[in-house]
Amino acid sequence: MAEKNNSMFRNAAGHNYLMPFILIALLYLLWGCAHGLLDVLNKQFQMAFDMSKGESGFIQFSTYIAYFIMAIPAGLLLRKVGYKKGIISGLLLFTLGAFAFIPAAFIHSPIAFLAALFIIACGLTIIETGAHPYATSLGPEKSAAQRINIAAAFNGVGWIIGPLIGGALIFGADPGDNMAMAKPYIFVGAAVLLVCILLSFMRLPEIVPESDGPVQSEGQAKTSIWSHKNLKWAIIAQFMYVGAQTGIFSFFINYVTELDPSISNLTASRLLSFGGMGLFFVGRLTSGIVMKWFQPANLLAWFGGLAAVCMIVVMLSLGQISLYALYLSFFFMSMMYPTIFALGVRGLGAHTKKASSYIVMSTVGGAVFPVLMGYIGEGSIAMGFILPLVGFLFIGGFAWSQRGK
Repeated sequence: MAEKNNSMFRNAAGHNYLMPFILIALLYLLWGCAHGLLDVLNKQFQMAFDMSKGESGFIQFSTYIAYFIMAIPAGLLLRKVGYKKGIISGLLLFTLGAFAFIPAAFIHSPIAFLAALFIIACGLTIIETGAHPYATSLGPEKSAAQRINIAAAFNGVGWIIGPLIGGALIFGADPGDNMAMAKPYIFVGAAVLLVCILLSFMRLPEIVPESDGPVQSEGQAKTSIWSHKNLKWAIIAQFMYVGAQTGIFSFFINYVTELDPSISNLTASRLLSFGGMGLFFVGRLTSGIVMKWFQPANLLAWFGGLAAVCMIVVMLSLGQISLYALYLSFFFMSMMYPTIFALGVRGLGAHTKKASSYIVMSTVGGAVFPVLMGYIGEGSIAMGFILPLVGFLFIGGFAWSQRGK
């Protein structure tokens, strides 16, 4: 029975990669926590620095523009030094950015906080560029989508912890406490540094992704990476997804407090953590299990369509019904990023690391959507949700084109 359960973590040579997979899953948790904190900062910036919704969207811009800038350098770094050293480099940058919140709190300028977030995101870019293909490669290619969705479930746990810690330490702080925004990042930075130290003493296998044909080195690959249509469409789909996800997460607190003014920011942050992010976690966990029986592309097509329906209900502002639709969108979004990624790198073999850089680069959608949503929804944030609606419709179309392949 144990042999059967571990089959998705064994390669053709019989090597068992379960323990490396668990370690990589822990990294997913850490960067989920970092991203979850952003959604609390968005509302806090509006109050602390008297910003409009559009202006507060630059929190996400400063984060996701780093993915665009660092994606290719991250891929080059990983190909040069390997997965382990590359991921450790990313963790060190993550730690540096987290602790940079301390001087930013004393300066008390939005620019200082945005610079710290940019540093964190540079580290996250390296970590994610390495972790995604690493997770897909720790076993047979046929179970890659299932494996990365299970790893991504840990990311969902981080998304729950982030708003919970951020809401308690930021919204629960005394008025005038300049260190309020720094406290959750000091906590996260210390945890990341500990993981970095542990990782440096652990042995990780250097994986060569499996492919349907003969495995070749990067320099010997005979076909162009752009001859793979699934990669090109996956890049656009990932741009749409990260933009939609980031926009929804960023303005969740705004939407809830506008829909029901009696709800405080602290309460809204808890609803985000336990309600939205809780369903996000459940979705990632169950989709990774369900993919054992259902084709990933089929599941993605259905979830894309259902998420689009949720956005229509959210835009209509129908009270509790719209709030429940917003919650449900978290569930349907949960499996999109890892599944789009797995479909995008499917069959790329020696091109996998390079393709990973391009897909991570496409997360720049997270820099674009929140700013636009903020300006569109300045009067009523519900109107800003038209952008996620468009994104989910495109994702559903991409998934439909990948069925049966």
